[in-house]
Amino acid sequence: MVNEAKGDTMAQAIGYLRVSTTDQAENGVSLDLQREKLEAMATVQDLDLAEIITDAGASAKTLRRPGMARLLDLVDAGDVGTVIVYKLDRLTRSVRDLGDLLERFERRGASLVSVSESLDTGTAAGRLVLNVMASVAQWERETIAERTREALQSMKARGERVGTISFGYRLAADGVHLEEDRDEQAVLSTLRELRAAGYTLRAIADELNAQGFTTRRGSAWRHQYVANVLKAAA
Repeated sequence: MVNEAKGDTMAQAIGYLRVSTTDQAENGVSLDLQREKLEAMATVQDLDLAEIITDAGASAKTLRRPGMARLLDLVDAGDVGTVIVYKLDRLTRSVRDLGDLLERFERRGASLVSVSESLDTGTAAGRLVLNVMASVAQWERETIAERTREALQSMKARGERVGTISFGYRLAADGVHLEEDRDEQAVLSTLRELRAAGYTLRAIADELNAQGFTTRRGSAWRHQYVANVLKAAA
């Protein structure tokens, strides 16, 4: 029931479809399925679809997609009253991007309808549900980040390797724990003494090079590498 006529200047409904290769292979979210659901929703809400915009093989990690660009152009022009999607993640998987899109839609008087979530931001209840969903997603992200930090701190407290090995240490024979590297500890001690004596980062690099010290990679010291080592050793 897509209306191809362009002469009607009234704000109309626009459908948006997106699918990536992974979606089709793993989740069965085909473009045909989405189109069918969008047209059914338009019928239920008595809306005429002026156009269905498609982004095929596009990732939701960014909004930089041809179809999304066209959708936003239409919204900004005030030509869209309702945007219909099969699911919110067809627009984006980023809560921040979703929030930006919703603000943009609202400024232009466009509501968002999601078939799968039974969501319509044209209603107060729909806006409430969306805010709750966004808050829960934010909570999940912060919880995961918090647990990750705690796990890394625990590993570090046990002397286990966490990310890049700091200058002055090396991986122990067990492949898990760290132990001091005698040669690098000597360089680190000299570096700290120079810094305590008031040397600038560049002067410290020059002095280390003059004494014949090299970085872990065997290259000459530079002020930025000195800064990085000092920061990691703090």
